[in-house]
Amino acid sequence: MTDPIIERLEADHEASIQRLVDYVSLPSVSAQPTRYAEGIEASANWIADRCRELGMSVTRHETDGSPIIVAETPVPEDNPNAPRFMVYGHYDVQPPEPFDLWKTEPFKPTREGNSLIGRGASDNKGQHLAHVEAVGAYLNAGIPLPCQVVFVIEGEEEVGSEALGTFLEEQAEALRCDAVIISDNGIPSLDYPTLTYGLRGVAAMEVRLDGPNRDLHSGIFGGSIENPAMALCQLLGSLRDADGTILVEGFYDDVLPLTEFERSQMARWPETDEGLQSALGAPALFGEPGFTSTERRGARPTLEINGLTSGYQGEGSKTIVPAWASAKITTRLVPNQDPEVILDRLEAAIRRRCPDSVRLTIERGHAGEPYLTSPEAPLSMAAIEALRNAFGKEPIAAREGGSIPIVNAFKKTLGADTLLLGLGLPDDNIH
Repeated sequence: MTDPIIERLEADHEASIQRLVDYVSLPSVSAQPTRYAEGIEASANWIADRCRELGMSVTRHETDGSPIIVAETPVPEDNPNAPRFMVYGHYDVQPPEPFDLWKTEPFKPTREGNSLIGRGASDNKGQHLAHVEAVGAYLNAGIPLPCQVVFVIEGEEEVGSEALGTFLEEQAEALRCDAVIISDNGIPSLDYPTLTYGLRGVAAMEVRLDGPNRDLHSGIFGGSIENPAMALCQLLGSLRDADGTILVEGFYDDVLPLTEFERSQMARWPETDEGLQSALGAPALFGEPGFTSTERRGARPTLEINGLTSGYQGEGSKTIVPAWASAKITTRLVPNQDPEVILDRLEAAIRRRCPDSVRLTIERGHAGEPYLTSPEAPLSMAAIEALRNAFGKEPIAAREGGSIPIVNAFKKTLGADTLLLGLGLPDDNIH
């Protein structure tokens, strides 16, 4: 017997794609709000109108930035105490520059086979619209949903979701839910649907060393004064050993060990070390001993230099001792590590190692906590079963190396765990 919901979705398939084309055509770049104000407003209105058209109750909430759209399905008549789930998404997109690397225009979506190419098609207009269309199929067919669904769709995810954090606090009681569903992440392939149950956190800082009051002639002054660039390289190099183990005192103290179940799930990840090395074009892979590449990427903490700046970097040579050197650093953190504690320990380690021959300045940057929910909890198992039914494949439970700070706000403010059910593929080329 054919499922009437599947029948309806299949019959509406081409119309749904056209709606996605229309949605992606609206340029909604939150990082450039003045330039793209019209597209941001149009995108908020478009998704609100689509939810309203499907029979949902829609409310638009103004913020200091982009509006937040809340759309709710009716409470099931036969079960007023039915579970309530939030689906989160964002209608803002990354800047499309550099334009010369696009083969098509970013805001004129183009179909190539089974692909739709356009900025935001996979981050995140396509994903949350898929959920909207699925719920709409129930509403249009007059088939009661077994739960209530509330969509929260914002327009500032790509610039930090600052307004959403405040909104959640103001609307906490109205937004109470049993869990949050997010599909703003990916899966390795259609053969491996994935529940992401953990995300790494992040903590950033910038380190600067100042030496002489100006760049100096390296022949006249070299050897009599500290070279800040050399000192910075030596300082940063002392924070990690040759095998990749971080030497910051206390860095690993709070790291939770991986369970046997977690390691068995990560071992099912389809990408091999050889495939990863080939895809990245690296001479060899590298990382902390005792862990696989998959574990290092998703479930172990890291310390990275993101950028180094000092001295002359133009064509040819310029024989100087530079006056200063700076580095941008981030750490990726795993569950039970506190970003502020790690920044304290990192700063202390840098200050201990810094020579007296330079002046040290440390500026702390953004920070976000890691996230973890149990992959064996009842809602997680229900999500895995849903993936199994939808894809016809055995799902993986995995951690992801990136950070989505808003999931911690959902947990702290609403008391709700987040189930990350990815719909993106590796070749989507987001950002």
